[in-house]
Amino acid sequence: MKRFIILITIAALALNIAAQSDRKVQNRPYADLRRLHFGILVGMHMQDIEFENVGPQLMPDENGVLTQQYILCDADKWSPGFSVGVLGELRLHDNFSLRVTPTMHFGAKHLTFLNMQRLDNSGQPSRETQDLKSTYVSVPIDIKFAAPRWNNYRPYIMAGINPTFNLTGGDQDMVRLKRFNTMVEIGLGCDFYLPFFKLIPELKFCFGLGNVLDTNHVNELLDANLRAYAASVSKAQSKMIVLTFYFE
Repeated sequence: MKRFIILITIAALALNIAAQSDRKVQNRPYADLRRLHFGILVGMHMQDIEFENVGPQLMPDENGVLTQQYILCDADKWSPGFSVGVLGELRLHDNFSLRVTPTMHFGAKHLTFLNMQRLDNSGQPSRETQDLKSTYVSVPIDIKFAAPRWNNYRPYIMAGINPTFNLTGGDQDMVRLKRFNTMVEIGLGCDFYLPFFKLIPELKFCFGLGNVLDTNHVNELLDANLRAYAASVSKAQSKMIVLTFYFE
């Protein structure tokens, strides 16, 4: 019995020593105790958009004659963009915080239109493209739930709502989006406590709410040949993947 107690004591001491050996000196140990946190952010993003195509439709040409048009529209590739902004974070609890991050996103979406009734020399539908440039001013409001800090890192998850305002959009583009949109976003990241600042990489996914397509744009086009392209879609939903690096 005494040998068993001695062995248990030795094992407990060994585990305690091993656990303490995993502990490291904490950088900036009081950083999370502040009521308010401020910082800057830079990153990159990928914009995407999903269209709901109308299908065959009757559209007037430049002479006012009704003809059947069948055009398909799709965002055929992801285009990288650049993001920059500022960070403000309010500590609500040891594990919860409220975060506001006003950000500007500079990017574009590449659209392809296939005219199914106008074939090229190889018998394929004729193709038109449009670079739908977007400069978004967004003000995400997120709730952040962080795990207890371990040494110099602290993982977290976040979710929130992201109102956006689009500063760009050509009056004579084939497709134009509404100025205002609202997205919901979810993501995950990790706080890394460095000797002089805190680095926070984060990956989040943003999903637009409602129809972001400007359906009145078709009536504003001066070129009658472009109206069939503008009217070929009835709904659009925006999406975005954002990789951000915060510096506090």
